[in-house]
Amino acid sequence: MQIIKVISFHVILVMTLLLTACQSFNKKDDSLYHALGGKKGISRFVDVFIYEIGETEQVLHYFHDTNIQRFREKQIEHICILSGGPCEYTGDEMIPVHEGMNITESDFNAVANAMIRALEKVNISLSARNQLLAIVASMRHEVLYK
Repeated sequence: MQIIKVISFHVILVMTLLLTACQSFNKKDDSLYHALGGKKGISRFVDVFIYEIGETEQVLHYFHDTNIQRFREKQIEHICILSGGPCEYTGDEMIPVHEGMNITESDFNAVANAMIRALEKVNISLSARNQLLAIVASMRHEVLYK
């Protein structure tokens, strides 16, 4: 009887440890989302970002036929999800959206600079700016020369 109690205790202990480990692996890191100010902060940032794109003559022609309201909504969703937020991205995939645009590295960098200016203007910390920019930079291959 004593052996069964010891075995039961060990089984319960192992199962508890495994369940705890699974929960920690599934836990989503939302620290960047919060550093950006949550959905409200991201919305404010996207509004300034759109303005900054509008002031960037080099890339403005890419946006002439863009539905700005849809662009805004999808940017908010995309940045929310990329930053670990509780959003669902309902927009199109990056490659098909940019297909046929032949966006150059210089164009990509111009938009990245508009993003940097917008992040600075809404007072996002340098650490959060760098985290978001690293995520965006990792998507270059989905945008360039398509």
